Amino acid sequence: MLSKINKIAVIGTGVIGTGWIIRMLAHNKKVSAFDLNFKQKAILIKEIKRSLPFVKKLYKKKLINLKNLSFKTSLLETLKDVDFIQECASENYKLKTKLMSDIGKYSKPNAIISSSSSGLLPSVIFSKCKNPNRGIIGHPFNPVYMLPAVEIVPGKKTSKSILKKANDFYKSISMNPIAVKKELPGYLADRLQEALWREGLHIINEGYATTEDLDRAIEDGPGLRWSLMGTFLTFHLAGGKSGMKHMLEQFGPALKLPWTKLKAPNLSKKLIKRLVDGTKKQAKGKSVAKISNIRDEYLLDLLLMRKKYEKKLR
Repeated sequence: MLSKINKIAVIGTGVIGTGWIIRMLAHNKKVSAFDLNFKQKAILIKEIKRSLPFVKKLYKKKLINLKNLSFKTSLLETLKDVDFIQECASENYKLKTKLMSDIGKYSKPNAIISSSSSGLLPSVIFSKCKNPNRGIIGHPFNPVYMLPAVEIVPGKKTSKSILKKANDFYKSISMNPIAVKKELPGYLADRLQEALWREGLHIINEGYATTEDLDRAIEDGPGLRWSLMGTFLTFHLAGGKSGMKHMLEQFGPALKLPWTKLKAPNLSKKLIKRLVDGTKKQAKGKSVAKISNIRDEYLLDLLLMRKKYEKKLR
């Protein structure tokens, strides 16, 4: 049964908050957006309009009703009568804990509060929040309006009924929720991404490859497989008829070899320069908006094409 939650508050209108707003609007939700900086409204509207061609095609919508969006600079006014709150403030325990305390005071007692944190612990974030049982992490991936994954992480006091309602709500806006069994710093995907990122920093730091070399290694190799099958199913297939069992027998011993360094290197000025120079070269003078359009067009085609294969595997 799909969620009946229709009135949403999105706290913060940066990249992630804007992504949430676009996805909510595409699913006919009434969205109250909050930002202390009123100038963000023009930036928000501009980004919504830029993304509309991709969003309408992905969700097969002829029209996205922008009248369902209101922009406010008062937290109290933003939270009035909303059923679901998606908080998108900066990754900072002190900031989020204070914000959740205020949100808890101003929101309806039964309103679900979800933080878009990328790795902070919900039990800390909601430690001063009224009714912390309704607090969760709802960690999305950029661009939020297109990528369907959202990690739902419970705090120590989060109720099971709230987790169920949040799961149903995210499904109602075309997301594929991933339930993290208990709170864990970094959650799931970011821990995996972080391991890949840190190894990449070592490789670049020691001069084995450029940022473009490493990105190409993923783009033209495992990345194409990962968009349909994750690491484990991919490795299962690598074992032939016997699947994962044979794969582990054949490649398991390699885990003892010193192939990776998970401890991050010092982010020195030299390493920072290599990262900045490398990615600047890859951009070839294109703006972030231009690259975002290229990325969205690619993701749109990939997501639409992939649907018939998803049905065979999921």
